[in-house]
This record gives sequence, structure tokens and C-alpha cells, in this order.
Amino acid sequence: MSPYWHPLLGGMLLGLACVLLFLFNGRIAGISGMIGKTLSRERRLADLSFLAGLLAGPYIYAAAFDRLPAITILAPLPLVIIAGLLVGFGTRMGSGCTSGHGIMGLARFSRRSIAATATFLIAGMFAATMVGALS
Repeated sequence: MSPYWHPLLGGMLLGLACVLLFLFNGRIAGISGMIGKTLSRERRLADLSFLAGLLAGPYIYAAAFDRLPAITILAPLPLVIIAGLLVGFGTRMGSGCTSGHGIMGLARFSRRSIAATATFLIAGMFAATMVGALS
């Protein structure tokens, strides 16, 4: 069970942050929307604070556990860039990202978010199956 404590705690903290953002600011914690508004200069203090907290997370982890979390990316950089661009395209096409639909939308029983999250999961399972079959 010990390998699951850190992800479980991280998920609980993310859920708490989403609830607090919604309760105190009436805002949905959709990361792609927050970044889009920040890049288009529609900055809101709550959005910038939330994004800063996400970026600070690994360093807070390092302060608590005396090491940064282990991250291993095995894919070549061009493939990572293409994947990132496809994710960005998908968030625009789906009117939101996994955080907005999967965390906040499902909690609000949004039909659009249920459909989007099901699509994310099915596409992810398909991609993982294809990668597993090809390797």
C-alpha cells in the first residue's frame, strides 16, 4: 500500500484545492482554461495563484521528502512536443481538459463532462493498448 500514499494524498489535495477555488471564487479548476486566459492577458489572481501552486508542488514535495519526485520520460522530445500539441488541440475541441471535466465536471454531474471524461478514458485505454501491442 505504501507506493499509493503519495498519489492518494496528492489527489486529495488537488480535490481540496478545486473545491476551495469553486467555493470562494465560483471558478472551475480547468487548467487549460486558466492557462489560456493567462496567456491572453485575462489574468485573474485566483487563476495565477492556482497555477503557481501547481508549479510549486514538486518543490514543496522536495522540501517535505528531501528529494524531487522521480519523473522518467522515455519518449523522444519531438514525440513529446507533438503529443502536447495534440492535447492542446483536444482541450479546445472538447471545451476543456481532464481537470475541468474529470474533476469538476463529474462532481457537478455535467453530462458534457461525463461524455468528455469517458472519451478521454477510452482514448487513453486504446492508446495504451496500441503502444503495448507495438512494443
